[in-house]
Amino acid sequence: MRTDTQDPVDKPPQKALRAKASRAYAQQSRRTAEDQWIVAHLPLVRHVVQKVVATLGRARDEDDLISAGTVGLVKAARAYDESKHAEFKTYAYIRIRGAVIDELRNRSWVSANVYRLVRKIRRAYGRLLAAHGRVPTDEQLAEQAGIPLDKYYRTLEQARCQHFLSIHGLSEDGPTLGSLVPADTTPTPETEVQQREMVDRMTRAIRELPERERKLLLLYYDHDLTMKEVAEVLEITESRVSQVHASALMKLSLRLRSAP
Repeated sequence: MRTDTQDPVDKPPQKALRAKASRAYAQQSRRTAEDQWIVAHLPLVRHVVQKVVATLGRARDEDDLISAGTVGLVKAARAYDESKHAEFKTYAYIRIRGAVIDELRNRSWVSANVYRLVRKIRRAYGRLLAAHGRVPTDEQLAEQAGIPLDKYYRTLEQARCQHFLSIHGLSEDGPTLGSLVPADTTPTPETEVQQREMVDRMTRAIRELPERERKLLLLYYDHDLTMKEVAEVLEITESRVSQVHASALMKLSLRLRSAP
């Protein structure tokens, strides 16, 4: 005859049940937190993409870049460990921006003619820097390269993406700065030293730029102004801001490549 009483050994230990329930609750809580992080930081994706699009003049790529940035955000939420990483917003920004730059790298190209002109400008830069020991002006570069000034600016605007990626160590020319902050791990002492050295190189390179270009970069990147706002501050046209910005990126990229 069967009774309702079972042997105690057939019952799962209460401690194991509690542990299993606790793990399930923790997993559910983690998933809830991840979903909340993702939803709360979706505007950050658009902010990063709009900044990059405004920098490079690639509005046609905005939807694809937002998709890539969103994937970066989701990965950030899944990988985030508050015991190892900075606050989530900082960590997510790094992952989002990295995903956007990776997407740009995959589709970045210029025509053979633009690339030929860029090489001429680079050679002119090297000659002038060696001769005078300072970063040359746009007028000096255009004259040395044998290119009309308006064509010089058009060339640099068309090649802006390459210089942008070069500064971040992601161009075909090889790494210049690399990633200033590791995406997934706590920096080692050696990595922190390398980061400080790279930041110092960037700071020196920016200081060596002509005053107008240096001020423009600080307004655009440090103060997070739009090109239109920068134009208002500098009292020049927005198209002129775009020209100066493209030239500054090129000079910064080349200076970083040649700096010790």
